Amino acid sequence: MPSLTVENYLKTILQICVQTGSEWASTGQIASGLSVSPGTVTSMLKTLSDSSLAKYKPYSGVRLTKQGRMLAVRMLRRHRLLELFLVKTLDLTWDQVHDEAERMEHAVSDELIDRIDQYLGHPEVDPHGDPIPSADGTLSGENAGIPLAETEGGETVRIVRVRNQAPEFLRYLSEHGVALGEVGTVQENSDAGGIVSVQMPEKLVTLGQAAAEMLYVERVTAD
Repeated sequence: MPSLTVENYLKTILQICVQTGSEWASTGQIASGLSVSPGTVTSMLKTLSDSSLAKYKPYSGVRLTKQGRMLAVRMLRRHRLLELFLVKTLDLTWDQVHDEAERMEHAVSDELIDRIDQYLGHPEVDPHGDPIPSADGTLSGENAGIPLAETEGGETVRIVRVRNQAPEFLRYLSEHGVALGEVGTVQENSDAGGIVSVQMPEKLVTLGQAAAEMLYVERVTAD
């Protein structure tokens, strides 16, 4: 049975590879994702390689094996379904569920996860808009939407995903009426000023370019 640490590494490697569109994740990327030192990562990557869960190349990084990827997708499915379950059944907010799901995902059974999936009606995305892998391990929808930073003034957009899931950022969005499915109009996208402003139904939201890169939207066209 893989340890909690191994499961966390595999899940993080998968998320990095999906986000970057590469089969390989670097030591630095993993260290940043898990908030640990590169030396600690290198030691664990050797362990994953010895366990046939990943292929490790010094100075290049790591690639998940078929077995490693299956386990990583399984953990990602657990995490995202648990987040949604906590929101739907206990009314937790989207800034509260990550840490709770992180603790729970290692303890629940696959049978319970499947029952949760059925109870929720086989949802496609979690509270942050991240796609939920299916029971057969299919992971699709990771490329949905475009960063808000790539839109132009005057465009109408719908919020579909938040990649920066730091609690303080999510709370800031909530306080300004930004939520999945909400529609707003881009007022300004200024490289010179380094800001993107969007008029949401209740408030004008102003974000820095880096934050706008983490908020994904889809363009809404008039019928």
